[in-house]
Amino acid sequence: MTVTDEPARSQPRTYEVRTYGCQMNVHDSERIQGLLDAAGYVPAPKGADADVVVFNTCAVRENADNRLYGNLGHLAEVKRRHDGMQIAVGGCMAQKDRDMVVKRAPWVDVVFGTHNVGSLPALLERARIQQEAQVEIKEALETFPSNLPTRRDSAYAAWVSISVGCNNTCTFCIVPSLRGKETDRRPGDILAEIRALVAEGVQEITLLGQNVNTYGVEFGDKQAFSKLLRACGDIDGLERVRFTSPHPAAFTDDVIEAMADTHNVMPQLHMPLQSGSDRILKAMRRSYRSERFLGILDRVRAAMPQAAITTDIIVGFPGETEEDFVETLAVVEQARFAAAFTFQYSIRPGTPAATMPDQVSKEIVSDRYRRLVDLVDGIAWDENKKFVGERVEVMFADNEGRKDAATSRMSGRARDNRLVHVAVPENPELRPRPGDIAEAVVDYAAPHHLNADGGINNLRRTRGGDAWAARKAAPVTSSAVSLGLPTIGRRA
Repeated sequence: MTVTDEPARSQPRTYEVRTYGCQMNVHDSERIQGLLDAAGYVPAPKGADADVVVFNTCAVRENADNRLYGNLGHLAEVKRRHDGMQIAVGGCMAQKDRDMVVKRAPWVDVVFGTHNVGSLPALLERARIQQEAQVEIKEALETFPSNLPTRRDSAYAAWVSISVGCNNTCTFCIVPSLRGKETDRRPGDILAEIRALVAEGVQEITLLGQNVNTYGVEFGDKQAFSKLLRACGDIDGLERVRFTSPHPAAFTDDVIEAMADTHNVMPQLHMPLQSGSDRILKAMRRSYRSERFLGILDRVRAAMPQAAITTDIIVGFPGETEEDFVETLAVVEQARFAAAFTFQYSIRPGTPAATMPDQVSKEIVSDRYRRLVDLVDGIAWDENKKFVGERVEVMFADNEGRKDAATSRMSGRARDNRLVHVAVPENPELRPRPGDIAEAVVDYAAPHHLNADGGINNLRRTRGGDAWAARKAAPVTSSAVSLGLPTIGRRA
């Protein structure tokens, strides 16, 4: 018997992941990309039609359904022209709609839920072999997302998930029914992941959870989150630590103390208000009131005067009167937010609020939304103006809307997470790389960013910048062998 070489394989199949929604979805998409890499797929070149398109969906935003099915409709024609193309739908919309996805878009090949992201490569292969759609929705988490391989968009910054799911019952939110009850990782596993990331060049991490400050509820430690923040301070090479999002009802003083005492925990806090009306907060089942909320902000600022506080606010929740809305404006005035993510309430099927009486008309919601945005932007602008003439430390980024060559600016984030556009030298040897850190003096403030056109000082070449440069120079490779996962993404 003569042994011959294995026939040469054709090019690996390509993929594209389209992400909608929250930071948890962004983190999940990094895992989806890692899984596809490990299975032998490669990212599609920019502008090319991918062999596999994965939608990681959101069920919270207004018109999420229309947006998804509109995009799927556009891809139907692309798929007819693209032999062997596959389309997968995952995330919260898939968990909610299940079989409805393939009924409305029968050209979809795979539907997978929030609890079984790790099944995607096998489901794609099964759909290809059986030539029929595969729908697999698990009711409980199969494996914690951080146990899956990952492809991070950044070489120097990373999400680190500490919990998934939510134990709250906010009447406007469908997330608990789609993500399940809170599941916490053990602290040792989280810290091990952070140390491994730092060893790769990551210097900024964001601790991620539906409610990060309830972390520890599953193993009975009410101070687990503050202990975790302090432990991050002992990791050499970890420059910046952020977290999102806490819940005001569970936000305790030990967390404030840990933030103030730990050198690499940034002076930034995203604290969702949702409404300034106590009556509406009760209807939302938000178990705090405006006085408690403002008290938290006062204690944070007493411990960290330089802290930037941002928030979420919903306008037009069912039953909201003009008096309720005015109370929200009053709280915003007192809170002095650095920024606010403002939302017009929209009905989300499956939530208690969807069937509440006294739904507010679109005209009234739009008017209130405009008034709120005007107030928020005015306050943010006033707060930003305080930085004119001040020196800020900027970590430069490659995904913050880099300015054009005419301005010679690069963008990055200050320690308090404010966006800063900085004039930098044209000389590549003097120009910061994404991940590098420098100081700059602010000379202009806008509502949503700061400018520093006087140049940079004390540029520090960082390990994060080295990691960015190494990634840019390295070819794209698959990690299937090292991860021990089946290579099923190649064409036969």
